Amino acid sequence: MSSLTVVTDSGERAPLLCISSPELSHSHPRDGEIVSSSSDEIAVSKPTLSDPKQRLVSLDVFRGLTIALMILVDDAGKAFPSINHSPWFGVTLADFVMPFFLFIVGVSASLVFKKVSCKPQATKKVLLRTVKLFILGVVLQGGYFHGRNNLSYGVDIAKIRWMGVLQRISIGYLFASILEIWFANDYHVDSSKAFIRRYFFQALAGMLIGLSYLILVYGLYVPDWFFEISSLNMEPRSPVSGYRLSTQTVNCGVRGSLEPPCNVVGLIDRLLLGEKHLYQRPVYRRTKECSVNSPDYGPPPSNAPGWCLAPFDPEGILSSLMATVTCLVGLHFGHILVHVKDHRQRVIFWSVFSVFLTVAGYVLELAGVPLSKPLYTLSYMFITAGVSGLLLVVLYYIVDVKCFQKPMILFQWMGMNALILYAMAACDLFSGAVQGFYWYSPDNNLVDITERFIQAAFNSKKWGTLVFVMLEILFWGLVAGFLHAKKVYIKL
Repeated sequence: MSSLTVVTDSGERAPLLCISSPELSHSHPRDGEIVSSSSDEIAVSKPTLSDPKQRLVSLDVFRGLTIALMILVDDAGKAFPSINHSPWFGVTLADFVMPFFLFIVGVSASLVFKKVSCKPQATKKVLLRTVKLFILGVVLQGGYFHGRNNLSYGVDIAKIRWMGVLQRISIGYLFASILEIWFANDYHVDSSKAFIRRYFFQALAGMLIGLSYLILVYGLYVPDWFFEISSLNMEPRSPVSGYRLSTQTVNCGVRGSLEPPCNVVGLIDRLLLGEKHLYQRPVYRRTKECSVNSPDYGPPPSNAPGWCLAPFDPEGILSSLMATVTCLVGLHFGHILVHVKDHRQRVIFWSVFSVFLTVAGYVLELAGVPLSKPLYTLSYMFITAGVSGLLLVVLYYIVDVKCFQKPMILFQWMGMNALILYAMAACDLFSGAVQGFYWYSPDNNLVDITERFIQAAFNSKKWGTLVFVMLEILFWGLVAGFLHAKKVYIKL
């Protein structure tokens, strides 16, 4: 793909999803580090550790762990629905993947843009990377690739999906980077008051985004609407009354609803993107109203409501706007990393802030704001951002403070080449390509034969699938290790 570039040990910048975070005080890069080298590049600031030559490995490990988690929940989620995305309300293991990515992007942005020699030039580079990442997301998740077990490709432009995982990350990256470049005051940070003054406008931006989200979600009126039932949202199933119609009406006429059919998040996406450009198999098809196998996909009950086949994008416009706040939280954690030099103080500040966010999320849930990843509700944002911070604290203490790095080396490698692993593993490009070579029947391919063999060996489809996925993660970790050994990294 022309938008991807292989970089070697030549001083290039870090890839967008794999922004390296080397030390601040060491002015010359070690072998294998990716830093800005020419005078017109964005100046990269590097976090100071106790040893000036020590690399901040925990962020790479965090990123790699998130990639591994994504592969686990995507490929083992069918065998273990409890770790798959929550059908609508609630939080499962899979629902932490996106916030983890966004949080990491925020932390990385605070390190990369601590010192910027030319703000217009830095902004131009940010905009270019945002566009390239967004386009790559459309290519990978817009419908062109049909995934594993489907040996075909191509998409009708009139039905292409515009939003997705990389698109949301690109939006968060854009907001965090612009705020860091243009809205960080030039105050010297020598006290808590100076710290607040320096980053006041960034905190204000986060609060305004959250307030705007609440006003729209609870204030806008959602009228009745209808959608077309097509082969995109119909699945092989027993005929159900009403689903044979070419159109289906959804009765709403409400304000402030957070239920699947009548929320403002879906309304805005239908108005701005169009019904045909949304995700056609949303998670609420796994709710009790829509699936007899809930929390897994399955045939609808006989009394299933018509909206069960309605499209909804879990990475829509308004929810992605709210998701940028998670990036801003990561940005704040990065500021602590930059300005606080003592390990113990960093851990204390991060822990206090993380616990505050987590508790605030639970308080909001008790107050009536449900946890919902598809809507990216305020309670969901607080809890997942708080858990992201706590996980960073744990990894930072283990990997960078105690230098317990060898057991984490697989995740470190994966984190240094996160973009290519996401495309090849999480988006099924590699498995889909391998499945294209089969013996007589498409089912007789290396991927499916290996999975069936492991399932037979464990005498369990469920646990055999889990072992297969763990071996898949190990495989991609070793691939990332090979790329790292060759000093090869993939970037936009």
